Amino acid sequence: MSPEKMLTVLRHAAHRRATVRLYNPQKLNQSHTPKHPIISLNTTHCHSMSPPPGTIVFNTVGRTQYGFDVFSVDINHAVTDHRLTDAISVNFNAQFINNQNDVVFVSERTGSPRFYITRPDTEPQPLPFLPNALFHDRPIIKNANLYFVSTLHQSDAVFTNNSALYYTAFDGAAATVTRLTPRGEVDYSPAVSLSGKFLAVASYRSRPWQINDFHELHTEIVVFPESDPENRVTVSERGGWPTWSRDSTVFFHRIAEDGWWSIFRVDFTDSDLSESRNSPIRVTPPGLHCFTPSAFHDGKRIAVATRRKESDFRHIEIFDLESKTFQRITEAINPSFHHYNPFVSFDSGHLGYHRFRGESTQGESTYPHLDKILSPVHHLQLVRLNGSFPSFSPDGDFIAFNHDLAANSNVGVKIVRSNGSKRWTLLKGRTCFHNAWSPTEKNVIFTSIGPIFESVWKTVQIARIEFDPVYLTDDREEVPFKLTILSKEETGNNAFPSCSPDGKSIVFRSGRSGHKNLYIADAVKGEFDGGLRRLTEGDWIDTMPCWSPKGDLIAFSSNRHDPKNSEVFGIYVVRPDGSGLRRVEVAKGEEGAKERLNHVCFSPDGEWLVFTANLGGLCAEPVGFPNQFQPYGDLYVVRLDGSGLRRLTCNAYENGTPTWHHRHLALLSAGDAAAAVEDWDTLKGNFQEPLWITCGI
Repeated sequence: MSPEKMLTVLRHAAHRRATVRLYNPQKLNQSHTPKHPIISLNTTHCHSMSPPPGTIVFNTVGRTQYGFDVFSVDINHAVTDHRLTDAISVNFNAQFINNQNDVVFVSERTGSPRFYITRPDTEPQPLPFLPNALFHDRPIIKNANLYFVSTLHQSDAVFTNNSALYYTAFDGAAATVTRLTPRGEVDYSPAVSLSGKFLAVASYRSRPWQINDFHELHTEIVVFPESDPENRVTVSERGGWPTWSRDSTVFFHRIAEDGWWSIFRVDFTDSDLSESRNSPIRVTPPGLHCFTPSAFHDGKRIAVATRRKESDFRHIEIFDLESKTFQRITEAINPSFHHYNPFVSFDSGHLGYHRFRGESTQGESTYPHLDKILSPVHHLQLVRLNGSFPSFSPDGDFIAFNHDLAANSNVGVKIVRSNGSKRWTLLKGRTCFHNAWSPTEKNVIFTSIGPIFESVWKTVQIARIEFDPVYLTDDREEVPFKLTILSKEETGNNAFPSCSPDGKSIVFRSGRSGHKNLYIADAVKGEFDGGLRRLTEGDWIDTMPCWSPKGDLIAFSSNRHDPKNSEVFGIYVVRPDGSGLRRVEVAKGEEGAKERLNHVCFSPDGEWLVFTANLGGLCAEPVGFPNQFQPYGDLYVVRLDGSGLRRLTCNAYENGTPTWHHRHLALLSAGDAAAAVEDWDTLKGNFQEPLWITCGI
């Protein structure tokens, strides 16, 4: 390993263990503190029932490829851009602090979004005085105050958004945080006017979360005086991502009637934001998408992210409000990278954004096999896997998974040591998904071989893989194995195996009847020699079964409560003999009809379930993030009787395919990480734009 790589690994580990250091804000302009009262924050929840300890390992769509850093460019000499952040973890959504290259930005280096400040050629300094929350975003420092969006106050209600606007004095001395969003309402994407007297937000108001709002949040543009946040005025009934030009104009984006994301503006005739106002005026023309605007303070230009017909990438451009022309900035500098969420310096001389840092950038160029993230339950560890469909070995020493499922059709099956230090290839050259390690045999893994997300008659087969664990050594890359197909080829789509705790049977989903239902087969012979029994039957979808550790129940996802709707799934449990079928009522009453609950897995004690759900709203405007295609993607736990519902993840990503083991994983130390880097994947930034943006161009 080169000295540069060794230094990168050690810095990465040091950042993850770093003690908090205060940033000295004395050089910032000091100003007044808002006169409105502090709203108390109920940041703790009393949970009479808590999930058992252990580790939940899961995957996140695209997240392992991001490798974002914050960059800036001199607008008058836009030949190359300058990296402002340190290539550690994922860094994004920055704002300038002054006219230099000092920025406040979001970083996920500690396992969840946190705020950092950086100056040229110095290591980023954390802002330690914010209370714990699973999600912080869009920091703005103005008049010695820090404004930001957070899910600091979590509602216990399902289908409820939790993002709100907060501020705190930027002196690092006190942890007093004031909520500016009214209780019961939801705000995104804050903006502060040039003087700091006014704020603007994209507000969801108090509406329940509408699942169809995923493509374009139906937010309003709301403005209010900084000194009187309850005096909220709606200046546009549709719009997001507001930005101020001086104190008199707000620009924002929304989808125009012709289908193009476009920038609109609202001008104020006085300084008190009265109800008498002009109607929104469209600023950017049709024929290209324009979103996430940032206004120059000279009032003559706006920076926008664009998506043009002739380009496969999102780029940053400057739109001149007088000449109605675009100045392309990043396309000439980095034509093959996506660029996100521009921001402008106070002197209008520099333009910032975040993008994939590239493989040649000094810093982190690889992603670990396993990465710890912040958990809201202190005794329950959450670990992100660089792959999909993890399954623990019986003793928890290893994890079987499918690697790079989204990008590679021949992902096969891999095994990783559960401390993240080493990965092996078990089966390659075949399309595989969803794995189940036998609870009684260290050398047996079940998987599905064939294409994922296909019709009932498409051939997908259940396979049994046997191997000798003696080959799981550091000097090997591949492990020899014996492959046995357990389902008949003519039976169509068979997938999602789960093994009984005694190791004798497997339950799986099959489409052999014309509908996807559950079947139980012998774990050695499969369905051959009469070893097959039907467990469920009906013209609906029963899928993704999981056998309980006690052997008494099988949990699965199903739309049997609404068979004609393939967009809704609830959690059901049934005994292995087919009796006792019931639904685990997570969302009660009419709200249960909107559930989309998948990837269900039992806790080690068999009393809880972890699953992926659409029960929470969005944390941020989805147009500002890449590659999130569907509105369900947070992990929840619940008891078998439907009580004790607890949200585990709260971020802008799509999380899924969890598995739960009773062990607490001891992930790599700094020295071990240095030895493992060569086995980690190189960041390539090969994420895509959301299909609902690109389908129109």
